[in-house]
Amino acid sequence: MQTVPDDGHRPIQRGTTVGVSVSASAAVVAAGLFIALTTGYPAAANGFDRVAEGTADSHERALDRHHTAITVETATFNASGNDVLTVTVVNDGADALVVDDLTLLADNTFVDLSADPAWTTVEGLETTTLVLPGETLTMSVPDDAVTADLAGATRITVATGTGVRAVTEVSG
Repeated sequence: MQTVPDDGHRPIQRGTTVGVSVSASAAVVAAGLFIALTTGYPAAANGFDRVAEGTADSHERALDRHHTAITVETATFNASGNDVLTVTVVNDGADALVVDDLTLLADNTFVDLSADPAWTTVEGLETTTLVLPGETLTMSVPDDAVTADLAGATRITVATGTGVRAVTEVSG
């Protein structure tokens, strides 16, 4: 027969009730778990929601880029002897373009088209800023009205708000 050393503790026997300290400890642990889960769940849920929204926004931007296409048909300077850079752009995409969302670069120097709304026309109209699919946008920027050197420009870049761009050489 094997003997167990007596360490002053008696084993709990069947029918013996658990003391108050064990019950209180279990209640404290349960309350702590409840508080941890009730504060942790909203934080995790918000994180997952933000990731899902970011992914959806990324897919939406990719779809917008896919549906956007432009072609720079012509880029001429001083074609009629008036020191004006004239750029003609066609919206070849499926989405409409907003003129204010377009960027014009002359040899990588920004040209602010919003400085004078009369510089842009859509299908010959100065009153619209929306370029529908298949329509032509004409930008006529006087050399003396901007800080960019339009007279010496050799390359024109037109970029849309979605990042689609078209590049062409300046003639004339």
